Amino acid sequence: MEKSALLEFTSRCTSLRVFKQIQTQLISRHLLRDDSVVDKVVTFFGKSADFASYSCVFLHTILPSLSSYPYNTLLSSYAVCDKPRATILVYRTFLRNGLPPDTYTFPPLFKACGKFSGIGEGKQIHGSVTKMGFLSDVYVQNSLLHFYGSCGNLESACKVFDEMLVRDVVSWTGVISGFSRIGLYKEALRMFLKMDVEANLATYICALVASGRVGWLRLGQGIHGLIMKKAYLFSLEIGNALIDMYVKCEQLCDAKRVFGELKTKDKVSWNSMISGLVQCKKPNEAVELFFSLMQTSSGVKPDGHILTSVLSACASLGAVEYGRWVHEYVVRAGIKWDTHIGTAVVDMYAKCGCIETALEVFNGIRIKNVYTWNALLGGLAIHGHGHESLRYFEKMVKLGFKPNEVTFLAVLNACCHTGLVDEGRRYFYKMITGEYNLSPKLEHYGCLIDMLCRAGLLDEALELVKAMPVKPDVLICGAILSACKSRETLTELPKEILDKFLEMEFEDSGVYVLLSNIFAANRRWNDVAKIRRLMKVKGISKVPGSSAIDVN
Repeated sequence: MEKSALLEFTSRCTSLRVFKQIQTQLISRHLLRDDSVVDKVVTFFGKSADFASYSCVFLHTILPSLSSYPYNTLLSSYAVCDKPRATILVYRTFLRNGLPPDTYTFPPLFKACGKFSGIGEGKQIHGSVTKMGFLSDVYVQNSLLHFYGSCGNLESACKVFDEMLVRDVVSWTGVISGFSRIGLYKEALRMFLKMDVEANLATYICALVASGRVGWLRLGQGIHGLIMKKAYLFSLEIGNALIDMYVKCEQLCDAKRVFGELKTKDKVSWNSMISGLVQCKKPNEAVELFFSLMQTSSGVKPDGHILTSVLSACASLGAVEYGRWVHEYVVRAGIKWDTHIGTAVVDMYAKCGCIETALEVFNGIRIKNVYTWNALLGGLAIHGHGHESLRYFEKMVKLGFKPNEVTFLAVLNACCHTGLVDEGRRYFYKMITGEYNLSPKLEHYGCLIDMLCRAGLLDEALELVKAMPVKPDVLICGAILSACKSRETLTELPKEILDKFLEMEFEDSGVYVLLSNIFAANRRWNDVAKIRRLMKVKGISKVPGSSAIDVN
């Protein structure tokens, strides 16, 4: 068999068993000292990390004719595969064979260590780089910087960055993305603003994402302007980052404009826009956009992220028929049923009042997390199944799941809607004491105060309002004022509570009317006049009662 034929077979080969047959032919024809043959063989080994062990054995057998090049090629291939630890195996074989590493050896190693968060292995290689004198190479420094950033070790990343005599755009982007990766978005943006080299596509994407996370709209708009001046930079990735930034800053008009201007859209584009509409409390528009996606011929099929957002929108709307259609689509399309999808389906059915279906789906989820339990507990609570909600809470705790703030909000809601005052006090105490040691938020206080007011325990509710570390909101004020009105005890509210309520600004006409009545009962006519003036200035009038029904 000729050399060219063997090279062709090696190029097309995908099986180690078949390669061993080709290898026999290569050995019998003494072709393994030919550089072009070795290149083809190394390319074959680089196709899968499963070939790593055999590739090390093979390269060892032809060691006398080797340089570092075949090993560096393998390291580069394995660094980007789904089993990056294979790079460490190849590197150790490389060293055992006595071959000297060069500047091309270490960047793929650091890249691989970053992929599998191998901080120990990476630090050892960092030591070797320092000893061998390769640390002054900017390519090696950038890969080291990226490694520490990927592992979340920003202290080491910043140290490498500060010691660099020459920094290019890759260096700056590495440290900016490192800060972003661990949620230090403001620090990332401060580094972006300090850059003394021209940013590239990756830098702008990092900066846009960070701007959205901290709500720095003006900076995001400024970056958008810079990109528009450099039209060659605009790409689908930039478009997606812009949509994400505008959505996070609640600038839906800008987000929609960018979305509409994209010549091609991928799953990220659709998901950013749909989830953004949900976050900005536009569930109707989110559902409409989802059905637009289903009717387009773009070839984009909704994935789990998109469907989770749509299910959340259906839950907000109480649109159980739409939600059921999405649930059926997940099953029909064979989309992977993971914990996120399962939780979203439970949440949708529970919020829409389909408790039996929610329980059926919940019981069918193999791997649950605290959010799955919260979805069920919350749904049971708001639809009057308080005792069931508390029973599932106790079951959740027994199974070893640790409740969070949302869990206790559902539990307190259950106690409130079912009139279980003693249980409500007990669970609130459990939440704030050593067992869970969670800090209650305004919503938790509001729930407890509402429960006490419904039970006629106004004095206890007022004491809790005084002791709260946060100011009461419109719901708490409404609960207190409604309790006063129902008991016809309008003159019993302490002056400091009334003054607290007066300092607050509401958009709800009902609260203003109740406050006005209470001030009138206390003969505080100046405050009555102040309330009326406030309503007039704000353009708030008493809203007449109304109801709505969705037909078809």
